Amino acid sequence: YHPHMTADTARLRLTPRHYAYVRVSEGCNQKCTFCTIPAIRGPMRSKPLDTILAEARELLSDGVREINLIGQDTTSYGADLADGQGLAEVLRALDRLAATPDGADLRWIRLLYAYPTVLTDAVIDAVAECERIVTYIDLPLQHINDRVLKAMGRGIDRAETERLLDKLRARIPGVAIRTTWLVGFPGESEQEFAELLDFVKASRFAAAGAFAYSREPDTPAGRMKNQVPEHVRSARAEAVMEAQQKVAFADAARQVGRDFEVVVDRPLKEGQFVGRHAGQAPEVDGICYILAENVQAGQFLDARCVAWQDYDLIVQPQADMVPKRASRRRRSRPGR
Repeated sequence: YHPHMTADTARLRLTPRHYAYVRVSEGCNQKCTFCTIPAIRGPMRSKPLDTILAEARELLSDGVREINLIGQDTTSYGADLADGQGLAEVLRALDRLAATPDGADLRWIRLLYAYPTVLTDAVIDAVAECERIVTYIDLPLQHINDRVLKAMGRGIDRAETERLLDKLRARIPGVAIRTTWLVGFPGESEQEFAELLDFVKASRFAAAGAFAYSREPDTPAGRMKNQVPEHVRSARAEAVMEAQQKVAFADAARQVGRDFEVVVDRPLKEGQFVGRHAGQAPEVDGICYILAENVQAGQFLDARCVAWQDYDLIVQPQADMVPKRASRRRRSRPGR
């Protein structure tokens, strides 16, 4: 354990009371050629499991019901620890915590920032098997063309990416996979971009973001020749998001009539609240507009999707719903 990887206890939280982010690590050992994080944050340092659990207990005692695990590369967690405990052990330990009096109110555990080359079978199994871990994976892929992936230093090619996605969908039924794409990387040709665009249309990710490459000083990519003009980069990012929009809107339309669990995040106006289902991470994904009276932020409801609006769903609590503590029923996102 590196002494400068400090605990985050007794912190001032800026999130609503019912959810929080828990850092499991700091820094990154990956060698992406476009990224300055390793230079800024340093090498990856993992936070000991006991420290993570202590932070979780403190947060739960302060009203947290949803824990979102973060780090620059969460899936490399534990590589620097002598005890050999990895991310799968963290996930299972938090899930066990939910079965204790200290963790009885813990409803959802979410994994963010998973690096594809180090997403192990053990982690996939933990997400699939643990009751409180939502069936959601944030998996930044950045690109799909083999040459571009190699130039980016991602350590994975298209075939390996497709095998990983197939494995996730087979072993975690209904999994919501969010990803990000980096377009306009130096040397990216029209044909290479077209390959990515076709992949976005065909792969039907639950959510995705697209970012135009930004030249960062002191990075290998920043020194590469054939920098793509800014207007081309911007146009490509917009094209990816337009393609993803069609996927997302079609997915939203399919949710109408389906039942799932939602958490209330905040009031919007009289008779309407903003919330999320398990396949929607805070701040980055779509939301649920909840048509209800007399509900509170942090409350979990069984609801039915009655309509959709762009990326968002409109839901109504089931008529027999009453406030409740965490049940032992496994909850996942709506079906695809």
